Amino acid sequence: MSLLVVIPARAGSSRLPRKPLRLIAGRTLLHRTIAMARAAIGDRADVALTVATDDDAIADHARAVGCDAVMTDSAIATGSGRALAAALTQPSPPGFVVNLQGDSPFQPEGALGAVIAALQAGAPVATPVISLDWPSLDALRDHKTRSPFSGTTCARAPDGHALWFSKTIIPAIRGEEKLRETAPRSPVWRHVGLYGYALDALQRFEACPPTTLENLEGLEQLRLLELGIPVMTVAVDPPRFDSSGIDTEADISRVEALIALHGDPTPLL
Repeated sequence: MSLLVVIPARAGSSRLPRKPLRLIAGRTLLHRTIAMARAAIGDRADVALTVATDDDAIADHARAVGCDAVMTDSAIATGSGRALAAALTQPSPPGFVVNLQGDSPFQPEGALGAVIAALQAGAPVATPVISLDWPSLDALRDHKTRSPFSGTTCARAPDGHALWFSKTIIPAIRGEEKLRETAPRSPVWRHVGLYGYALDALQRFEACPPTTLENLEGLEQLRLLELGIPVMTVAVDPPRFDSSGIDTEADISRVEALIALHGDPTPLL
């Protein structure tokens, strides 16, 4: 094994208690995330998958649907910290670790594979982004009038390296009206919360306390940029469903309505 995909799945959630075990159209949130990951990994022998949790019932459920699970300290506060803890329990630590958020089962189809490919091509950190067309940008702006800290955008260099991430919409667009007439897509990239790390980059990240700008934006990936660790962004196609996470009862209802309308995107694994 050279790469470990970790699904952090802690029991505690103030807005949605025992979130990994909540049902969405008859299947648990965790089962859906596992199925999505297994479909993306396929039969690759160099990639392993595990759930990292602090709860026996969640670990038992993961194993019941055919996924390995490891117990991690309940005091670990972040998914990246839990992913590192899971990696260090392996008999032979992997060269790369992917933190696949356990509350985002409707990721873009190619996101996990694209991140793995970027890591194996030499990126110390890789994460997906989606190019927004103009209607999608309008929808994001409207959403932020109600939830200003929901949804993250990314400014990136032509070679894909991240320049910055923000909870505001970046870049500001001077002359937008004329640009809309000539460009089919906006210059805004939306970030997808999936991270892949070389093991040494993840260890360096976790060894450093949160930084000032990280705390101001509430975005832990800014710590990487402040530490001078390059972050490669990989462009992926939009998902069939909104790629934001499941955090509330309303999110479950919204996704169940989408499944009823468009069909279930989760593979039957």
